[in-house]
Amino acid sequence: MAASLELIAGSYEQVTCGYQVSIDGEEWTPKPDFTHHAHTASLTAVAASERFVVTGSKDETIQLYDMKKKVEHGALLHHDGSITCLEFYGASHLLSAAEDGLICVWSTKKWECLKTIKAHKGHVTSLSVHPSGKLALSVGTDKTLRTWNLINGRSAFIKNIKQNAHIVRWSPEGDKYLVVTNEKINFYDMVTASVTGTITNPKRISSVKFLNNSVLAVAGDDETVRLWDIGKEKWICEFKAHETRVKAVDSFVMEDYCVIVTASNDGFIRMWKLYLKEALEPPTLIGEVNTTARLTCLAVWKPKSVKIKPEPATEATTSEDVPRELVKSKRVQLAEEVILEDESKPKKKKKDSGK
Repeated sequence: MAASLELIAGSYEQVTCGYQVSIDGEEWTPKPDFTHHAHTASLTAVAASERFVVTGSKDETIQLYDMKKKVEHGALLHHDGSITCLEFYGASHLLSAAEDGLICVWSTKKWECLKTIKAHKGHVTSLSVHPSGKLALSVGTDKTLRTWNLINGRSAFIKNIKQNAHIVRWSPEGDKYLVVTNEKINFYDMVTASVTGTITNPKRISSVKFLNNSVLAVAGDDETVRLWDIGKEKWICEFKAHETRVKAVDSFVMEDYCVIVTASNDGFIRMWKLYLKEALEPPTLIGEVNTTARLTCLAVWKPKSVKIKPEPATEATTSEDVPRELVKSKRVQLAEEVILEDESKPKKKKKDSGK
């Protein structure tokens, strides 16, 4: 029996669209599955866990959608400002950030806000959770890169950067991270927190995605997706993905190949098969769908029936600027328990509702 996954895209038209992909051998066929029109402004972020899809918008709300029941699941109304980024840690926690300068940590069990962090003086433009769940990185319009101790919700390290960065990402193994400023990417070593490499894209970068720990997909304000080999420090492949600028890139590994998913202003979502081998060849288009919408964000929802290669587990190792408790040998499996130990006086919050 063919397995299936879903492509989830947000748009300027305030609508979230879900397309179920039937996978049967070499046939990848996306078909409309649902539309979710819960926002009153354009969508800015989307993220998916095993059970839920969450979307953020310029209307300052986070809308929940239950993928198991295919129904709306309420809204989170904690932020005062456009939602800028959403990221799940496993199936248990969601982190959100917005133009109000806050990062919020949510439990997905009852959709409670466990922790509110005043992260930046300006907007939070991007955040990323370390694979261990112990650390998070954030960048904002105050021209700072901040490392957060998720065990106690406090700042562990602040680094001033010369410009406003708009993307930050940990590598899959958590040994390095990157910071994007306009068309430039700086790579940082986890242990030393120093820049190990810099690349420049021809256009302003809109989205990046680690295909594995050494290959990065980069999309910008043009129709091309470029692949960078971090170890060799060179571009190793590029391909024309769309007719207009690429807005978002996601990926996942299946068996012996990688699938790159791209979304564009031209309304198309496309899937590309790429074999990550020594002599890299341009990817092959294996499926596409025209949403007829102006797409802004993208996520792939993966049910358990789809066999996807897991990302390697990793321990948090860090520099002297990060508290020592983050490098304990025992990995934090349930960050919620740790956060709750220090959360004796939860902050008063505005209405947070979930069915």
